[in-house]
Amino acid sequence: MVSTSSPPLPEQIAKASRYLTETRDALVDSATTLSPSQWDFKPAPDRWSIAEIIEHVVLIEGRVHTIVGKMDEAPLCDPDCNLAQIEDFILAEVPQRSTKLQAPPHVSPTRRWAGPEALAHFSESREKTIQLLATSVLRGHVVPHPIFGPWDGYQWLLAAAAHSSRHTDEIREVKADSNYPRTFLAMPE
Repeated sequence: MVSTSSPPLPEQIAKASRYLTETRDALVDSATTLSPSQWDFKPAPDRWSIAEIIEHVVLIEGRVHTIVGKMDEAPLCDPDCNLAQIEDFILAEVPQRSTKLQAPPHVSPTRRWAGPEALAHFSESREKTIQLLATSVLRGHVVPHPIFGPWDGYQWLLAAAAHSSRHTDEIREVKADSNYPRTFLAMPE
């Protein structure tokens, strides 16, 4: 139950920091050492390439940075909201790919960056996301998610990590496609 602004508890900060770090590392690991054809491969015309997936993740994290940066201007949370239940939902459901969602145009990829450049932007963006855990107004104020309802700043940061986990799984799906370009290193003679 929260009715006024407050920082997250130290154990909450540690939990979110671990999750943000783990999901960053998983996404980076899924997209290292790719060839240009692997970065740009699309399993179908209506699916994203790995470069586009990472661009989308960067765009979403930028939106989260803006939301958290203005959290002190947002309305107060309903005093009866169940923070733990919302966080459990974020951690369990946001990463799931069983329900496909259509990204709005402002966070859809437009090939702003080549794959390696998108990955560098992601790493920089995630560092800023982790730094936002030190923001004093993460609890108490809420901004509605367009689908899932009002979230406080801490929950938006957890959702950023969960969102990247969702798209790391999408990268794995792209790489598992039977037409995904395979590259083989030449064996030394």
